[in-house]
Amino acid sequence: MVELQVAVAKVPRHGAEESGDTLEMIERPGGGLSVVLVDGQGSGRGAKTLSNLIATRAIAQLKDGARDGVVARAVHDYLYTYRMGQVAATLNILSVDLRSGTVLVSRNNPAPFFIIEDGQVHSQSDPSMPIGLHPGTKPRITEIPLRPNLYVVVFTDGLLKAGQRFGEDLELVNFLAGWPVEDGAPPLAEALLARALEADHGEPADDISVVVLAALPKPTIGRVRRMWVSQPIEYLAANGRREIGSD
Repeated sequence: MVELQVAVAKVPRHGAEESGDTLEMIERPGGGLSVVLVDGQGSGRGAKTLSNLIATRAIAQLKDGARDGVVARAVHDYLYTYRMGQVAATLNILSVDLRSGTVLVSRNNPAPFFIIEDGQVHSQSDPSMPIGLHPGTKPRITEIPLRPNLYVVVFTDGLLKAGQRFGEDLELVNFLAGWPVEDGAPPLAEALLARALEADHGEPADDISVVVLAALPKPTIGRVRRMWVSQPIEYLAANGRREIGSD
């Protein structure tokens, strides 16, 4: 048996109340799951509105059974037409297709993504354009056989920018190469975000979102599916003061 794990860690840039990145996840009609990660141009509320609009349209088409590449093209065409080629966004669709037994990554994002397999780290960094700017933009599609001990790490460009203003390098390839394969997706997502925040001295220069998919062998796991979400929120306390909480 293989257990699929998907973990996400994200944070807005320093000084922003809201991240311009949006992430959505669904179960695919034919089995498996899809994760859509969108980074809207700019930051704050405007970028969030844009990324949420794009993610919502992508998720709706995936729910209808559209193929990932078709969805990426359609969402690009919509944004290009809607904003007349004046606004860009990056789009990553990470899918596990149980019918084909593969992991699909559709990327409209200059930032690479990483595959960890058999103790080796592979950087997928072929040129890829954001959506929304040029007619006919296509996604860069990578298909990976679904096997035990496979990791796929997808992120927005905020992770790459972390530490640059202080002359620091996250050395992502070296860090991922040393990751214990048995530790799973949630600890890796947390570790990558923590590494980025440390490099930015606790004040991220850009929105950062990290998505980790892991396929780990389990002798027996039953048929229970689980999801766990943690999000800090502001709420108005009884004394009228804003408090920070978590759900």
